[in-house]
Amino acid sequence: MAESGKGLEGVVAAETAISDIDGKKGVLFYVGYDIHDLAEHSTFEETIYLLHHLELPNEQQLQELKEQLGQEREPNGFVMDLLPSLSANERPMSMLRTAISASTAKDPDGDDMSEEANYRKAIRLCAVMPTLVAYYSRLRNDEPLVAPDPNLSQAANFLYMLSGDKPDDDHTRVFDLCLTLHADHTMNASTFAARVCAATLSDIHSATTAAIAALKGPLHGGANEQVMKMLTEIKEPSRAREYIKKRLENKEKVMGFGHRVYKTEDPRATWLRRMSKNLAEKSGDDTLFTISEEIEKTVHDEKGLYPNVDFYAASVYGYLGIPTDLFTAVFACSRVSGWTAHVREQYADNRLIRPDHAYVGPEARSWTPINER
Repeated sequence: MAESGKGLEGVVAAETAISDIDGKKGVLFYVGYDIHDLAEHSTFEETIYLLHHLELPNEQQLQELKEQLGQEREPNGFVMDLLPSLSANERPMSMLRTAISASTAKDPDGDDMSEEANYRKAIRLCAVMPTLVAYYSRLRNDEPLVAPDPNLSQAANFLYMLSGDKPDDDHTRVFDLCLTLHADHTMNASTFAARVCAATLSDIHSATTAAIAALKGPLHGGANEQVMKMLTEIKEPSRAREYIKKRLENKEKVMGFGHRVYKTEDPRATWLRRMSKNLAEKSGDDTLFTISEEIEKTVHDEKGLYPNVDFYAASVYGYLGIPTDLFTAVFACSRVSGWTAHVREQYADNRLIRPDHAYVGPEARSWTPINER
């Protein structure tokens, strides 16, 4: 019987030039650039370009990408007709899964699978996904839709469409940094699902739909939502330590801690902690941040675990005014840049992904007639 790596742990499933992790050192690279360097200097638009072209853009290339994104933000009419019903009847990730699947129906590039067409589809998906989430939020609250502004960045435009107010520079920069930090993370479950689908030579919309479906599962997406629910339950910083110790004593999971890959602090958490603190100070209400700090100290004291990307993302999104149940869908608005880059990489050097298996059922048996069973 072949050796089994449960959950494919330790199995190299694909070669990629897009991102890499050193879990022991706690480092993450996008195309060779340390995430700390990108967090300090890059915009999300530059990050999208980097993931798809494996190089940073010059000024002209960046401007062309911004214009493409600005022009492709509006969903097609077919999807727009579906959104009211989806907003009334579906949870955010279910809406997103269905809307992205449906958006292939009127895509200008149709069934064209050329490299050029797939790049245009990828940018179209990056552009339209934040609009779908913002429209969904406003429709379910019976608020008038706010049309996308092609002159705003991806970050500023989403916050504007969600709230109806142009965001200030601080909130725009914070959200832009969140989008950069969440853009890609090697062969995670949703990215692998996208590549498995793409390896059959299915279209990029189908592969992205597969990724959304994988992210929808609570073992992959949704941890930041659970963190916010935990912060809300605790209410006061003075209650945090007792609350967490009780959960640990009851062998209940504390969401936002530990990681399948990182054995030290997730480098993205470093930035999100800093952003949460800054937003707390600016807002004049440091409750969410202070509770988060107390939880982090308690979990580390009791279990030696470090926060992952989801933990401080919850309070950051909370300070930005993003509704809790949209957190995972908002994450997808960033990660679609990585998903589509991986899909295009899969197409470029494709082989059907078909792992082996370890059979653990009965040995060969003979058929028994039904009257003898």
